[in-house]
Formats: sequence, C-alpha cells, structure tokens
Amino acid sequence: MILFLDFDGVLHPSSVFLEKGRPVLHGEGELFMWAPYLIEALAPYTHVKIVLSTNWVRVRDFSRVKSALPKSLRDRVIGATWHSSMLRGDDDFSTRTWYDDATRYEQIIRHVARANISQWIAIDDLHENTETWQLAHEKNFILTNPQKGLSDIAVLERLQELLTSI
Repeated sequence: MILFLDFDGVLHPSSVFLEKGRPVLHGEGELFMWAPYLIEALAPYTHVKIVLSTNWVRVRDFSRVKSALPKSLRDRVIGATWHSSMLRGDDDFSTRTWYDDATRYEQIIRHVARANISQWIAIDDLHENTETWQLAHEKNFILTNPQKGLSDIAVLERLQELLTSI
C-alpha cells in the first residue's frame, strides 16, 4: 500500500513560503504540526509506505525534504513523484519539465502507472482546491482543507476508512 503525501495543507497549514531557501509557515502553528495525527493513523498499518507528492521535493531536494519529517514517517518514505532525473541530465533546476505543468493528480497517476501500483491513497489539498481530481480515482483520494489538514476529524475518518478497506 502506498500513501502519496503532500505537506502544505496536509501536515501543516498551506501558508508556507520559501525564504532564504527554507520553508517558513506564515501564521499560527509550525511546520509538520499535524504529523502526529498521521503517525497515529498509520501505526497499525506497518505495510503502508509513503511516496512524497509535495512540490518541496522539486524545490529543495528529496533527501532534505525526507529528513524534515518525523522519524516514524521518514522511515516509511520510499520515493517521490518528482525525481531529479526528470531534468533529463540538465542540472539547472530552473528548467521546466512536464512535472511543472502537471496537476497533482497527473503527477500521482503517472507515478502509479510507472511503478505499477495497485493499492494507494493520496492526501492533498490540491493547491487549496484550485486543481481537480478525476472521478475514476476518487476512491483513492482524500481532500484536505488547506487550513485544517490532518487536524480535521473528517479527514482522519476518511483515512481510517481507506486504510481498512484497501
């Protein structure tokens, strides 16, 4: 089972901005403040692995982003929807790729197809609900409120429902 995990609007409020190369949360709270909810929800499901579906990986590097997570989540991370090889050998990170123009749904579906993943869940705020998710895969998706993320009881209930049913 794979869990595609966004950060902003899921593990903390979506109001995160890059300042001097570091993510900074504007407003109340702190980065990853809702991670304990995910840790608790996943505890009985040791087979669930995480693929990062956050733009942080594109901007900051997979290893740095993975290391920012609490250890129990970090230990589950097996990859990301973004990989530096998508730059086609160009190490200029300002180069645009298909990934930059794809919706989060398209990024995840491409990863699912390439890795031949049959059981998966995605948790995302879809860039504060400015993107759409295809109905064909709605059963795999949990939409979060960008200001509540995993602190929303309805989101946690939906996650529990999907974890037990898949």
